[in-house]
Amino acid sequence: MAYRIRLLETEEGWSVSCLDLPGCHSQGDSRTDALVNIREAIELWLEVLAEEGGVKTVETLELAV
Repeated sequence: MAYRIRLLETEEGWSVSCLDLPGCHSQGDSRTDALVNIREAIELWLEVLAEEGGVKTVETLELAV
């Protein structure tokens, strides 16, 4: 699954939001850090959603066909 994100650079570093998941935000000192952090935030957001829906296990995989 692909998610749209928005990166903003300020004097304090980078902030990033996932436009497709309300309330899913993160930040980092560098652009790379922010991207790593938003990936983790997205995974955690999806895990919470799954837990609330009664799902026992969530796995994130990349599959090439």
